[in-house]
Amino acid sequence: MQELTTTRHNLHIDPSMAVWGWEIPVYLFLGGMVAGMMIISGYFLFSKRYKETNCACYTLPIISLILLSVGMFALFLDLEHKLFVWRLYTTFKIASPMSWGAWILILVYPIIIANLLIGPPQFLINKFPKISLVTTYINQRPRLIQNIGVANMLLGGLLGVYTGVLLSTMAARPLWNSSMLWVLFLVSGLSTAAAFVHMIAKNVKERELLAKADNGFLTIEIFVIALMIIGLLTSTRVHIDAAELLLSGAYAPVFWVFVVGMGIIIPLIIQLLAVNHKIKHTPIAPIMVIIGGLILRFVIVSAGQHSHWLNAHFK
Repeated sequence: MQELTTTRHNLHIDPSMAVWGWEIPVYLFLGGMVAGMMIISGYFLFSKRYKETNCACYTLPIISLILLSVGMFALFLDLEHKLFVWRLYTTFKIASPMSWGAWILILVYPIIIANLLIGPPQFLINKFPKISLVTTYINQRPRLIQNIGVANMLLGGLLGVYTGVLLSTMAARPLWNSSMLWVLFLVSGLSTAAAFVHMIAKNVKERELLAKADNGFLTIEIFVIALMIIGLLTSTRVHIDAAELLLSGAYAPVFWVFVVGMGIIIPLIIQLLAVNHKIKHTPIAPIMVIIGGLILRFVIVSAGQHSHWLNAHFK
């Protein structure tokens, strides 16, 4: 965040006054996608799908670590006073979304690593042979694996919710100040994660399951977007004007064409036909979902910065 100042005892961040570039939307997108992958991987562990050697739960942890680290690096690039970022991890403020996010991430990394250790890739075993001892210990305890799965789902949910709460608590930006924003980002994160895993999964049953799950997430996402817009339209004048940025304003073409049309409606139709065996499964629909999820963050972040109380009509 551009407005990052330090005091003697803590780190003060006022993100509502920031002017954000590409870094924050990328961070929110990757964070939401990793949250969705953690929930999916956790479900596979809890439901004992890890017994399948080609289970996606063995691939997702390493991908999650990479994507989350890229997202964290994007966030780091957006900080004005980068040398003081460590102060976020030396204090905890219960009323600060950034503080919650920093500490959630502290817990997320170890859980993803614990998932990784259930079935680490061969190159890690070759480089660190003692990892196999930890893997053997974990795999001899099925209850521990299920607990790791539950922890993945819980922390993945918290991470996904946080990506929306980070914005929705900013009352200075009417478009962001919606109780539905965290739901939208959580469902969108699950949808993009399901689409991604559907593309890379080697297990046919998992591909079918995730295509069906993504259809459900996309359907829910449509209703959440509708409820969010209705909530804005039934609020104050500035909230109505904020909604009009998406409905008929400067961001409407991108929102309706790339987010709703290309990112939700078209892939939903394609995947409904695929799961009903009318057409073959294709990576086109998942790619559209992922691109749509990324554009959604750019639209929400950019439009939100144009919505404020001092310029009610946003001309």
